Amino acid sequence: MRKKAEEIFLAGVESVLPEKLIQRQIKRDGDILQIAGKSYPLSRFRHIYVLAAGKAAALMAKETERILGDKITGGHVVTKYGHETNLKYLKLTEAGHPIPDAEGVKGTRKMLDIARQSGEEDLVVCLISGGASALMADFPEGTTLDDLRHANELLVKCGADITEINAVRKHLSNVKGGQLAKTLYPATTVCLILSDVTGDRLDVIASGPTFGDTSTFADAWAVIEKYSLENSFPPPMLNHLKKGLTGLIPETPKPGNAIFRNVQNYIIGNNLLALEGASRKAHGFGFKTHIVTDKLKGDYTNVADFILKTIENYQQASGKKPVCLLFGGEPTVKVSGNGSGGRNQHLALYLSTKIDHEKQITILCAGTDGTDGPTDAAGAVVDNETIAIAVKKNINPRVFLQNSDSYHFFQQAGGHIITGNTRTNVMDMVVVVIEHLKSGHQAYPGVEVT
Repeated sequence: MRKKAEEIFLAGVESVLPEKLIQRQIKRDGDILQIAGKSYPLSRFRHIYVLAAGKAAALMAKETERILGDKITGGHVVTKYGHETNLKYLKLTEAGHPIPDAEGVKGTRKMLDIARQSGEEDLVVCLISGGASALMADFPEGTTLDDLRHANELLVKCGADITEINAVRKHLSNVKGGQLAKTLYPATTVCLILSDVTGDRLDVIASGPTFGDTSTFADAWAVIEKYSLENSFPPPMLNHLKKGLTGLIPETPKPGNAIFRNVQNYIIGNNLLALEGASRKAHGFGFKTHIVTDKLKGDYTNVADFILKTIENYQQASGKKPVCLLFGGEPTVKVSGNGSGGRNQHLALYLSTKIDHEKQITILCAGTDGTDGPTDAAGAVVDNETIAIAVKKNINPRVFLQNSDSYHFFQQAGGHIITGNTRTNVMDMVVVVIEHLKSGHQAYPGVEVT
């Protein structure tokens, strides 16, 4: 069942690979370019630029090159280390994620240089995917890259969700929060987006570089206060936010601003699409398959409780046919130790301590990007025997949980899911396989795929 759970997860990842998504959305017939169903006569434009950022950016850009060919005037791609590919017409920068680095700053400057070159007679194709918020690295005047790195590290580890993290990032940037669109205006801009946030909010994905920002300096400051970061956040960054609060620094452009009138944003892939691909694979294995939600979020303990309650309350109609429950989203973990791991491994380890050892349940938690935290694992798979195996090896799971060291737990006890870089990113997936269910429980009203 562990193997089947992994194959179901991989089928979900396969359904959101960048090249496939681009092929569906960009088509060319002679002089007519179609993007997301809308026609753009190529002869209308003086130049065509391509700007891409995120973990999936390189493969999105490569497929766009294949379609547009020498019609591309130029462009730049910023992606995570190890996610590169060979490009013919576009330049590429590999950079740090989730903590920004100097290469990210250089790559972002090159993107902005091209954006400034664009004009009213030009077409700009933007390709945005998960990770772009950290990869498009810039920082306010009076601050440094070290300040930016420290700020991002604090935000990632404090337990804040992506909406909160990006509210702060947008107000410490000149490219995020609709500001890339501001630089591109008045060029015709079409942005194809791979969503890595729950609810697919355009103002949150990659910190919304081409969409009006609904957050404010006050929202950013509220995040600092909520997670008690006032004494640890870099002082120059705090000063910048305080200036914004008092109106000394202009707000990010908001929805309805004229700079967005030539911008079209399209979400071409998301977590639900991956769950649907996974459900087809599970159904092929003979499981009665349900997509429960694509909106998991919040502290991992609450997410775990929801998953466990769903398992407990679910009753399959036949009483004998095995069940596969699918969840998607992005839980959060407040790091409390100095171990190594990621939210998926941590969630899987926590769930393993809660599974009834008498029930035949397998749970896989993994990131669709193939990397969970700063590790080489996508996540982990556990079942009703995981803790028993650990105990036999004199491994105490609670010690590893307390030290936020899930990676080394699974390294010793087994259960890692290793995929390598998938070069896509639509958040996380949880695959639950239930071989036998007790009767008499109320069914969970998930979305059944038959």
